[in-house]
Amino acid sequence: MTGGNGAIRGAFFDFVDDPWKHVGNEQVASRFFADGLLVVKDGIIEDFGPYEEVSKRNAGVDITHIKNRLIMPGFIDGHIHFPQIRVLGAYGHQLLDWLQSWIFPEETKYRDRDYATEAAQHFFRALLAGGTTTCQAFTTSFPVTTEVFFDEAAKRNMRVIAGLTGIDRFAPDDYIISADDFYKSSKALIEKYHRKGRNLYAITPRFAVGCTEAMMDRCSQLKKEHSDLWINTHISENPTEVRQVKEYYPDCCDYTEVHEKHGLLGPKFTAGHGVWLTNDEFRRFSKAGAAVSFCPLSNLFLGSGLFRIGRATDPEHRVRLSLGSDMGGGNALSPIRVLEEAYKVGMCNNTMLDGSVNPREQDVAEAERNKLSSYRAFYLATLGGAHSLYLDDLLGNFDKGKEADFVAIDWSAGQDAMAWHQSLTADASPNTVEEAAQLLFGVMACGDDRNIDETWIAGTRLYKKGEPDVMPAMA
Repeated sequence: MTGGNGAIRGAFFDFVDDPWKHVGNEQVASRFFADGLLVVKDGIIEDFGPYEEVSKRNAGVDITHIKNRLIMPGFIDGHIHFPQIRVLGAYGHQLLDWLQSWIFPEETKYRDRDYATEAAQHFFRALLAGGTTTCQAFTTSFPVTTEVFFDEAAKRNMRVIAGLTGIDRFAPDDYIISADDFYKSSKALIEKYHRKGRNLYAITPRFAVGCTEAMMDRCSQLKKEHSDLWINTHISENPTEVRQVKEYYPDCCDYTEVHEKHGLLGPKFTAGHGVWLTNDEFRRFSKAGAAVSFCPLSNLFLGSGLFRIGRATDPEHRVRLSLGSDMGGGNALSPIRVLEEAYKVGMCNNTMLDGSVNPREQDVAEAERNKLSSYRAFYLATLGGAHSLYLDDLLGNFDKGKEADFVAIDWSAGQDAMAWHQSLTADASPNTVEEAAQLLFGVMACGDDRNIDETWIAGTRLYKKGEPDVMPAMA
């Protein structure tokens, strides 16, 4: 690990636990220092705590003071499509038709290295501008796309997860890849990129509708040969998709069994969406240690449905959970925008279960778990996302020994109403954890990427709003 050296002074907010474990007392899952100091050596957090205490232990350290901002761990995007950056906001259709009309034609262009490289440069700039410091991303079925993705991430020293996309049906002929070619190319990419710098590799069957038994068998083989790899896919996003999976895999009782059958469901497995997972499937995800990435922007944009946050956070069968922009199905890269829509999905689900619609379906506890306070929401965007990806030993909060990726949030930026709404501390940082949480909820409800003032990767500032791009010295 290489990175910056020095110390950051300012107001810090992060998480030490899951807020859903502390219903009614969620602030105990968070940590707040109105005047804190973060000491970084070679990109790793060496010390952290109140300024008065930490500064005495680190006399002479070079300090950068970030005033009137709230410093948080960098945001984690658990599900995003790098080669869809140029079709962000494409109109029309639900999932399967949208893929055929817009996505596959665009992603086919990424067989060209120059085209992919130009897009990757824009993609990573946009991530940093939105405060995203780690992502799990889809590339394409062309190996060059994955190469470009990892190469550009490495130039910025970013922690990323990605892999060659496996798809051998449903897509156009010039996009699909045979199961054997997928296996061979994946082996070469794993050797070249996995755990090189901050790159991590994911076996990536796009989704079961697009994968034959042969493709799923090759994914299973890769997992057996490389147990350290991640697995990234989609599941139960759209009702039509769920029906088609049953047609392609008639021996499987549901979508989840397709992955169980091939030995893929388990730790380091993430499936995007999960909108139409049954209660039993949620329980099996929980038991297996598998994760779901909740993608509210795209679920609403494509009309896929409302993800059941309260079911996924059932304390008896808790599912690891991240947030995903799912850009370009999601119509923004900003994690703050994702949080806004996640909150709205949760509130709709709350209404469906609070007894006001159908008293027979009332479940007060699950209804309440759907509601996203700022504690719950920003936990999912930071430590919760890291936990879902089995990266919480490396990042997600400001614990000593973790990688120093963080953002500085300007709570008064963005819409004109924001400055008035956040006027309680217009000229100074919050003084209590409650004030910090209140500011964060306002940012979540009314903000976007304009609220990201700075983004730091491994202790080096790579983004400052209004200033030219910065590349780390090791690039």
